[in-house]
Amino acid sequence: MKTSPVFEVRTIKNLRDMIEQSSKLFANKDAFRVKTKDNSYRGITFAEFKNDIDAFGTALLDLLGTEKGFVAVIGENRYEWCVTYLATINGVGVVIPLDKELPLPELENLLKQSNANAIVYSGKFHDAIKEMSSRLSNIKYFINMNTNEHEDDKFLSFWVLLEKGKKLLESGKKDYLNAPIDENAMSAMIFTSGTTGQAKAVMLSHKNICSNMMAVSASVYMDSTDSVLSILPLHHTYECTAGFLTMIYNGATITFNEGLKYIGKNLKEAQPTILILVPLILESMYNKIWEQASKDKSLKFKLKAGLFISNLLYKVFKIDIRRKLFKSVIDNVGGKLRLVISGAAALDPEVAKGFEAMGIKVLQGYGLTEASPIVAVNRDKSYRHDSVGLPLPGLDVEIINPDKEGFGEIIVKGDSVMLGYYNNDDATKAVLKDGWLYTGDLGRMDEKGFIYITGRKKNIIVTKTGKNIFPEEVEAYLNKSPYIKESLVSGRENDKNDETIVVAQIVPDMDAIKAKLKTDTVPSPEEVYKLIKAEIRAINKNMPVYKRVVDITIRENEFAKTSSKKIKRYLEKTNV
Repeated sequence: MKTSPVFEVRTIKNLRDMIEQSSKLFANKDAFRVKTKDNSYRGITFAEFKNDIDAFGTALLDLLGTEKGFVAVIGENRYEWCVTYLATINGVGVVIPLDKELPLPELENLLKQSNANAIVYSGKFHDAIKEMSSRLSNIKYFINMNTNEHEDDKFLSFWVLLEKGKKLLESGKKDYLNAPIDENAMSAMIFTSGTTGQAKAVMLSHKNICSNMMAVSASVYMDSTDSVLSILPLHHTYECTAGFLTMIYNGATITFNEGLKYIGKNLKEAQPTILILVPLILESMYNKIWEQASKDKSLKFKLKAGLFISNLLYKVFKIDIRRKLFKSVIDNVGGKLRLVISGAAALDPEVAKGFEAMGIKVLQGYGLTEASPIVAVNRDKSYRHDSVGLPLPGLDVEIINPDKEGFGEIIVKGDSVMLGYYNNDDATKAVLKDGWLYTGDLGRMDEKGFIYITGRKKNIIVTKTGKNIFPEEVEAYLNKSPYIKESLVSGRENDKNDETIVVAQIVPDMDAIKAKLKTDTVPSPEEVYKLIKAEIRAINKNMPVYKRVVDITIRENEFAKTSSKKIKRYLEKTNV
């Protein structure tokens, strides 16, 4: 299945070409708004951004030499991270974005595995990196984003190097500016934070990333009047491609979120028009709207009535008063938000419908790191809230070995498909076959080409009678309960060992349970179990008998998650 572009986009050969074009088209416009120590914001123009990229790249190349450098970068979302990424990929060598939430032994392991010869890091990692530095013989330089002076010959300052690069450029040094770029060679090494096992290093090229950026821009409208609040971690390809690089390509302005607990505050400060989110954050925002309304019966009635009226007027009479009707909600997210793109996991369609009724379009998409990462997305005027959308232009997407209901494995072919896994031929051969990427994701495609994801091939539960159960589908039912914060479903043999039953671990929402029981004290385990069990019985009535949850375990702690907020299933085993 192939689709056509919705919007015309400009062609870029590589990321250097992209930043050169953007810095000319949007020269004096702010590419970033960065918070200063006095809590005000200062703008950094596209022209200034390009100059900093060239300066830092020049300094890095001077340090590492003309042989391809491998530069790791780790830290919170910030301007220096973005400069490092593009400075490295546009003439120094291979950039290696790392997860700032990694346990230190794993960080050390990945730094060795990647063969990095330099690392640029946020100041808060200084002590940890200094401690492990003696064991990182492959790394020659440790570059701190937060210091204003070099510590010694190995521990250097990002800002001192930036100034050195500017002086080298002024003196006529053009090695970096003239460095050749091979669009088809590995330029980014991305360690996947997989939910089913150990991380693998995905090799991406300029061609991979640029083709994905152009295809996304040809599918969803964005322009230089837009702005985005960068919330998801930049090391994750979803945020890096969609929330950083695609925004720079389109001339949008980026502001950085200071942390999940500051989202509300930062939304009001930054006043973004676009957000790139995962369902966990978006659903939390939506639930808070209803929680506020639930505290006031008249407010709840007004909210429900408003949603009904806005939908009726908009869909039947084409009268759009949504943003006026829900001005207070819009103001709480900055006042200008028009579009949310949700990806990395399944989104409850009711959340998308609810935001749309308030005047905020929510478009769900689908992708994976191995595809740079976007594979499909809903369009501005052609969308379905229960689907992840249509394949991107330029990508072939097919469903292979479908069952009688049309569900099979999703495979992808096109310019954004990765080169392979770094130093891992066996893993590469397992997923790349004749140019097709075998995603391991299960789904179906309707007659219009819309894709519906069911779950991961590895997670599927097969009963003794041959029935297929997708844990993610059952979890979606469970998670609709206001008393269930999150759940993890798996299969287990029954006591007679003659059938597979569905069991679930449940993390209860204790605040909602206390409100239900009308108590300020922590409910007893027996009370919690009884309430959750009653919820499960009610939910089971909406599912076929073979999919129904038979047994549950109540958990006190939330599940371990990846940076894209997906549960690490391989760490969690259901024992009930």
